[in-house]
Amino acid sequence: MIRQFGLSEALAILAGVQSTIILSLIAFIGGGAVGLAIALMRTSPRAWLRQGAAAYIDFFQGTPLLMQLFLVFYGLPVFGYKVNPWIAVSIGLTLHASAFLGEIWRGGIQAIPRGQTEAARALGLRYGSLMRDVILPQAMRISIAPTVSFLVQLIKGTSLAAIIGFVELSRSAQIIASSTYQPLLAYGCAGVVYFILCFPLSRFSMRLERRFAVKN
Repeated sequence: MIRQFGLSEALAILAGVQSTIILSLIAFIGGGAVGLAIALMRTSPRAWLRQGAAAYIDFFQGTPLLMQLFLVFYGLPVFGYKVNPWIAVSIGLTLHASAFLGEIWRGGIQAIPRGQTEAARALGLRYGSLMRDVILPQAMRISIAPTVSFLVQLIKGTSLAAIIGFVELSRSAQIIASSTYQPLLAYGCAGVVYFILCFPLSRFSMRLERRFAVKN
């Protein structure tokens, strides 16, 4: 029996928003933690750390996100780790986010004038104190606008999780479209919700870029 598209169907699509937001936050926070380590490795004085971080970034930036999700979802069971879609998507998106955030923050770190690093070392600061007290606070300020911009891309990227059966906003719309045979309405509703989530963040990112440009 074909269902008619009504309020209950629209609410069913909206139910997927919670999963989309939670998944985006998990990937952003987890990716931020790993990404900070990657950024520090990329700017480390040790060549082997820089090369390892560069290879990590090249892999995740040079391969499609969908393939990365497949590798986690189908690859972990090969090694005896059975994972549900929630865990697989969280791991996949976290790794994906860490590579991009690591590169964004690496750029912020390297944008700090070398004179500050040399002055801090002249004062006897070690690498840890140098990064924590001098470099990172300034680098994060520089990087905040592209970081927010990447969050927008990450929210939209969660839609690929539907391919491996994770029920988020896109998957909810797909289910309703299949039961009502009205894909335009179903996917149109999902598109409006994505816009509501992403548009304010995009505007916020642009405002931060302009503010930082004026101050410099």
